[in-house]
Amino acid sequence: MSESLIVFSRYPEPGKTKTRLIPALGAEGAAKLQQQMTEHTLNTAMKLCALRNLTIEIHFAGGSQEQMAQWLGQDLQYIPQVPGDLGQKLQSALARAFKLKHRRVVVIGIDCPDLDPTILNNAFNALSDRNLVLGSAQDGGYYLIGLNRLFPQLFENIAWGTDRVLHQTTEIARELKLNFDLLPTLADVDRPEDLIIWQKYS
Repeated sequence: MSESLIVFSRYPEPGKTKTRLIPALGAEGAAKLQQQMTEHTLNTAMKLCALRNLTIEIHFAGGSQEQMAQWLGQDLQYIPQVPGDLGQKLQSALARAFKLKHRRVVVIGIDCPDLDPTILNNAFNALSDRNLVLGSAQDGGYYLIGLNRLFPQLFENIAWGTDRVLHQTTEIARELKLNFDLLPTLADVDRPEDLIIWQKYS
């Protein structure tokens, strides 16, 4: 069965990434953290490849495909993120994957260092008999979404960047009568007080 793991990230350009952490780390330090967390997430994804036959795609903002490949290697696919809000970016990435005939598609960011290969593997397994799987984030969002086909409504009229994202998404899933699973709740590294989460990995 064809499966795709999509990783959302950003080219680590100082001043344009992890901006909420600039007061604590400075622009260079925040960009370095973006770089390290992307590499950490990609390492987790590669471990999953030992368990499953996966396609890994990096959907990126900032920089170019050449810069991304120079940074993370030539053997991955690099897709520029479309303009718009997070919902539009997610919907576009998922639509592309399903058009390529992938049967199970999981999308993650790079902000949850505690995301491990076991949780990722469980997400793909859940999609054998669930329409939707979500990784619940402590801040009220989600760190992972997985689908076995596209339901555009899940990405419409969502208050992105707020603590209502997960709740709104599950409400839409219930209205659509989707059967879904929730994965363990993890913390994002978004604000200076979150940096303690990353310390055990750095």
